[in-house]
Amino acid sequence: MMRLSIILFDGFTALDVVGGYDVLANLPGMEVEFVAAKCGLVAVDTGWLGMQACKTFDQLEATDILYVPGGPGVEAALADDALLACVRRISASCAWTVSVCNGAEILGAAGLLEGKQVTTNWFARDKVAAYGARVVKQRYVRDGQLVTGAGVSSSIDTGLFLAGLLAGEEVAKTIQLGIEYYPDPPFGNGTPDEQPAARQQMIAAAERGGVKRLAARRIPFQGA
Repeated sequence: MMRLSIILFDGFTALDVVGGYDVLANLPGMEVEFVAAKCGLVAVDTGWLGMQACKTFDQLEATDILYVPGGPGVEAALADDALLACVRRISASCAWTVSVCNGAEILGAAGLLEGKQVTTNWFARDKVAAYGARVVKQRYVRDGQLVTGAGVSSSIDTGLFLAGLLAGEEVAKTIQLGIEYYPDPPFGNGTPDEQPAARQQMIAAAERGGVKRLAARRIPFQGA
């Protein structure tokens, strides 16, 4: 049996969580729990979706895999002492610490990235490097017990990579087949670094406005 503990915070990006979850939750013997500041629904960045936390940061005593997503809510999460203390404490004893997208900033703020080789969403590279990390332009990367993924959809690749480490290549390939993961995007854009400057600037501007978008959200299930 293994336990996967996924950190939730207001304004996380859904696919950062769900991609890795759908891979790792299918490993034989895997148990999954969602952890947040308080139990209940935690809203994603759009506000239209919520995920249910069943345990608080203080209640999380140990796990095998600590999983930290990203999203516009990371900025506020970086000031959440309880969240950072939980990540720091649990990472010291768990077998694997995983981040996706700019969730790597949370690991950095918890003091876990100094001298580590990591990846992150392309727009967060400088912020992650400021924590002493050696940021590489890869889809996923491992440094010891630390596994980091790039942006959003890389959660699937990161999950499959870790699944291969945990259960072997054949099991990981079987899960990959089970979720019918064989990327064939309609536009074939390539990596973020290969995009036109105008497109990069448009996305970067949207990311800079992420906090304002969070404040303007309508959350239909608020108070549920």
